[in-house]
Amino acid sequence: MADQSTLVTGAAGFIGFHMARRLLESGRAVVGLDIVNDYYDVRLKQARLKMLQAYPRFELVKIDLGDRPAMNDLFARHRFPVVVHLAAQAGVRYSLENPQAYIDSNLAGFNNILEGCRHNDCRHLLFASSSSVYGSNTKLPFSVHDNVDHPISLYAATKKANELMAHAYSHLFRLPATGLRFFTVYGPWGRPDMAMYIFAKAIMEGTPIKLFNHGQMRRDFTYVDDIVEGIFRLIDRVPQGEPAAQGVPQDPGSSAAPWRIYNIGNNMPEELMRVVDILEKELGRSAIKQFLPIQPGDVTETYADVDDLMRDVGFSPKTTLEHGIGQFISWFRDYHQDSPSAASRS
Repeated sequence: MADQSTLVTGAAGFIGFHMARRLLESGRAVVGLDIVNDYYDVRLKQARLKMLQAYPRFELVKIDLGDRPAMNDLFARHRFPVVVHLAAQAGVRYSLENPQAYIDSNLAGFNNILEGCRHNDCRHLLFASSSSVYGSNTKLPFSVHDNVDHPISLYAATKKANELMAHAYSHLFRLPATGLRFFTVYGPWGRPDMAMYIFAKAIMEGTPIKLFNHGQMRRDFTYVDDIVEGIFRLIDRVPQGEPAAQGVPQDPGSSAAPWRIYNIGNNMPEELMRVVDILEKELGRSAIKQFLPIQPGDVTETYADVDDLMRDVGFSPKTTLEHGIGQFISWFRDYHQDSPSAASRS
């Protein structure tokens, strides 16, 4: 018998922490999986976990996704009806430096998730993909109904591979799976390797911020609470599979198998320089700007088509950049005790 706990992987991470907390506040029991690695400051992860551990219905398990026997045992013990898989080796640029980490976590680790779900009657697997799968696509806004066959970073390739692996399991074993393409997530408790955090820290410390492509970038910045609400609403929308019409090309975003893909983005790309301007206003300091060429693996613009999300669960992200950055900076000041030297801890 399943114990009705929801498994959230990456629970010490940025989105995983917020997702676990949302589930706990809704009354659900959560098993949070996280190895708590040192990809970035462990103290931030520990602070998130401390908040989650204040909930009596939260259980933390420290297991490496790549540890097949431990993962098999976890799934056999709990038989999770719902799995929200948010753990991954993150970062486009880091994938140029340490590609093996992406193979181990994002491919081998994801296969252990699929196997656990397959053999233990999981009712619905929801897993994180990324807007980076759109790669060199030029048609905007990015739609789940467009092909995404040209990733331009290994990170993006692993996320596309996750979508394909999940589809194969859905087709072969009727495992209901929903892939979630997130667009430039930001907000309180964010990762120190993400642009919003990097910029805020540099402005506070009076060090230069690096603006790639000479600042000519547009991103569909999406507030973390909107990401979490989208996932939460999709939990009970279990894909059933859509019959394929004879002679009609397969839709890339859906399938005859119980598998679906959704974008979760703000549907409003913003100029990077506007983000810097709002950060300067919130922090009361001017940024020292260093303009640089575009980096390998980067794209100049992201823009999410969220029509399917709106149609299927009645929700689309709507948090304004001003409000979202205001909330982020309020947390940032509190976490770093409003001291430029404190920011150096991260």
